Amino acid sequence: MKINIDKDGDVFICRLKGEITFSNSPELRKSFIKLIDEQARKLILDLEKVTYMDSSGLATLVEILQKLKSSGGQLKLANLQEMVKSVFEITKLEQMFEFYPEARQAVESFK
Repeated sequence: MKINIDKDGDVFICRLKGEITFSNSPELRKSFIKLIDEQARKLILDLEKVTYMDSSGLATLVEILQKLKSSGGQLKLANLQEMVKSVFEITKLEQMFEFYPEARQAVESFK
């Protein structure tokens, strides 16, 4: 799992690459908790290059979402591949998240 973070104003665009699984979820969680602790309140996860996500990866995203909400922030997801999006649909968690076809649209939704 690789994470590339860009900033557009006060919006953090986090581009993930690889698989989000049990083995790398703790690293992912640590990276995003650090961002939130450093006052990031608007996060976009661009999942275009995420090829697989298991239940622990999904749990990590839910935890990040809850931490952001409790800090007055928002999390938006962009560019999900069908296989990854189906994980949200199967678990009925798609109502918890905002999805956008492109990261640019997610950035604009904050304005």
